[in-house]
Amino acid sequence: MIAELQASDGLRLATLEAQAQSGVSERQLNAALADTDACVVGYFQENALVGYALVARLPFDAELQAIGVDPAHRHLGLGYALMQAVMLKAAEWQSECLLLEVRVSNKAAISLYQRFDFKVDGQRKGYYPAVQGAAGREDALLMSRTFS
Repeated sequence: MIAELQASDGLRLATLEAQAQSGVSERQLNAALADTDACVVGYFQENALVGYALVARLPFDAELQAIGVDPAHRHLGLGYALMQAVMLKAAEWQSECLLLEVRVSNKAAISLYQRFDFKVDGQRKGYYPAVQGAAGREDALLMSRTFS
């Protein structure tokens, strides 16, 4: 089941993010839960929060700021279901475009976004810190999907 999360879900969300490691801080998550121009949708399985997506409303667009799934529940379609919920929220907000950025090495996420007709708009060189155990920095792909 997918539902919008509330401020009271902050601890559950922080616990999930610690496992999913999408790169969002607990402070950012709590701010999003309290912000009327943001929405955090959660994927629940038997009352356990196992996935989430954070989308923010911008003046004309929406931005997917994070998506995280518990590692034990990956590759089961949760990301797809969460993206559907994000797309519905962006459409509800009457956004012209949905924006996101993703590590160039995150092939699974890029493939998911391409299934939703996201196109690559550009690249930010050295945007992300290296993943654990690696040296240097990693590029980000900038992607978007327009709504008709």
